[in-house]
Amino acid sequence: MSTAGALWSAPSRIAGRATRGGKDALQRARASLAPLGELWVRVVWPVIAPAYRAAGRMLAVATGFGWGLVVATVLSWILGQVFGWHEFTAIAAVGLAVLVLAVPFVLGRSAYTVELGLAKSRVVVGELAVGSVEVRNASTRALLPARIELPVGRGLASFHLPRLAVGTSHEDLFTIPTQRRTVLSVGPVRSVRGDALGLFRRTVDWNDAVDLFVHPRTVRLDGSSSGFLRDLEGMPTKDLSNDDVSFHALREYVPGDDRRNVHWRSTARTGRIMVRQFEETRRSHLAIALSRNPGDYADAEEFELAVSVCGSLGLQALKEDKQITVLAQDQTVPAATGKRLLDGLAGIEQRDSRADIVQLARHTGNAVPNASVVILLFGSVVEATRIRSAASHVPRGVRVIAVNCHSGAVLSRRSIATTTVLTVGDLTELPIGMSRVSE
Repeated sequence: MSTAGALWSAPSRIAGRATRGGKDALQRARASLAPLGELWVRVVWPVIAPAYRAAGRMLAVATGFGWGLVVATVLSWILGQVFGWHEFTAIAAVGLAVLVLAVPFVLGRSAYTVELGLAKSRVVVGELAVGSVEVRNASTRALLPARIELPVGRGLASFHLPRLAVGTSHEDLFTIPTQRRTVLSVGPVRSVRGDALGLFRRTVDWNDAVDLFVHPRTVRLDGSSSGFLRDLEGMPTKDLSNDDVSFHALREYVPGDDRRNVHWRSTARTGRIMVRQFEETRRSHLAIALSRNPGDYADAEEFELAVSVCGSLGLQALKEDKQITVLAQDQTVPAATGKRLLDGLAGIEQRDSRADIVQLARHTGNAVPNASVVILLFGSVVEATRIRSAASHVPRGVRVIAVNCHSGAVLSRRSIATTTVLTVGDLTELPIGMSRVSE
C-alpha cells in the first residue's frame, strides 16, 4: 500500500474502533441499568403509584386563584427568610393557613344518582325548553350541601344542592330560552365541591349529555299553495318505454312485444297488429338546493328565512309522499322523515366557500339527475345573471324554481327565461307565493 493510502486508511480504522467501542460501552451501560429498571417497575412504582395519583388529583383541584395564592405564599416566605422581612413571613403564614383550611372542603366522596330530563327534546325557535335535574343520595350517610352545574351549549346553569339525608332527593326545574336555531348539548350534570374563596374546586360528572334540537320555524303549504308538488307527476322525458303509464303513440307489432299492449281497435281498422308505445315519465322527485355561502345573503336573517322555507317545502313534500333530496353545498341533509329533516336543518350553519349558487346548482344537477323540480334557495344579493347561469346547469326537462329570500321585501313572482323566480320577504307569505308558482 502506498504512503498516501496508509495515511487515509489509518484514520478510518481508528474511527471504526472508536465507534465499536462506543456501542459496546452503551450496551454495557444498558445491561447494568436493566436490573434497576426492573426494580423500579416491580418494586418501587407499585408503592409510590397511589401517592402519585393522589397528588395528581389534588393538584388538579386547585383553581387559578388557588395556584396564585400558593405562588404568593412561597415568594413571601422566601423574601421573609432571605431579607428578614417579618411582614412577608406573616403574609406567608396567613396564606398557608388559608390553604390548609380550604383543603377539607374537597376531601371525601359523594355518591349521587342523577337524572336529567327534558320535557321535549325538540322545540321550535322561540319556544321555551323545560327540563329537570333530580339528585338522589345513594350513599349510606348524609351528604353535605354542594353546588350542581349544568352546561347548556356554551352557557352554564348552577343550582344549590342542600344537605341530603340517606335516600332523599332534590329536584330543580330549569328553562332554556331558544332565540336561534341550533343543536344544544345539555349536560352532563356535575357536582362541584370547593371552598368559599374558590381556591379549590372538585367536579364529578354524573351522567351523559343530551341533545336539544331547536328547529327552524315552518309554515303549512296546504291547498292550492302545494299545487306545484302535484304538478310533478307526468313530466315527460325523451326516453320511450313499453310499460309506463304515459301513452305516446302506436306502432306495428314486432316479435317479443307484450300482447297486453295490443291496441285492438287500431288493429281492426288497419289490418295490422298495432301496439301501444309509452313515454317514460319522471318520478315525482323534489330537489331543494340551499346555499350556505354567506356571499349569497345580505345578512344572517335572510339565511334563517331560507332555512325556514327549506323546511316548509320539505315537510309538505314528505306529507304528500314525494321523494325529496336536500343539498347544501357539500352537505346532504337527511330527509327520510320530517323529524330527521328538521333535525338536520337545526344544525346547519353558513360556511365560507367558493361554491356559490351556481356551483350548488351544478352539483344538484349531477347528484339528482332524475329530479322533477329543483328549488334553489338563496338571498337578495344574487343577481339575475347568476340565477340564469345556475338554472342552465340543471338538466333539461327539469322545472327550476328560484326562491329569493329577501327579508322585508314585497312578495313577487317573475320569470327569467324558463325559470320561475319567487321573492319572499316573510315566511308567512310562502303559501301564497307557492300558489302563484303553481298557477
